[in-house]
Amino acid sequence: MRLTNYTDYSLRVLIYLASQEPSKLSNIKEIAEVYGISKNHLMKVTHDLGKMGVIETIRGRNGGIKLAHPPNEINIGSIVRKTEDDFKVVECFDGGACILTPICGLKHMLHKALSAYFEVLDGYTLADIVHNPLVYRQLFETGTK
Repeated sequence: MRLTNYTDYSLRVLIYLASQEPSKLSNIKEIAEVYGISKNHLMKVTHDLGKMGVIETIRGRNGGIKLAHPPNEINIGSIVRKTEDDFKVVECFDGGACILTPICGLKHMLHKALSAYFEVLDGYTLADIVHNPLVYRQLFETGTK
């Protein structure tokens, strides 16, 4: 299973925000600099995370972004499901024509594998990833110097 850059960037934004003090507003520019990612890519990601209700976006001169919920309430499996648009591991997942479809056992195995994949991700929250926010903040600070 391979995640798209969009999902990767979404998780990185959430990890960054979870590492910050809850009251601190961050901005796209600082996150882009920390990760070496295009601001344009992160603008769409943060816009969509805001629409999902995962982050709060505050407009204006003193605006910014922050988590809308505590990290222990943000489920990783849920984020991946919302940010990925294609979990068709093989062509037949979406009804594609394959000569093996009537007798193939592979589709069933891959469905089980995908279910197991999400079962693992559903068992984790953002707090499990960022269990020591201070260490993350220190890493982010040294990475931008």
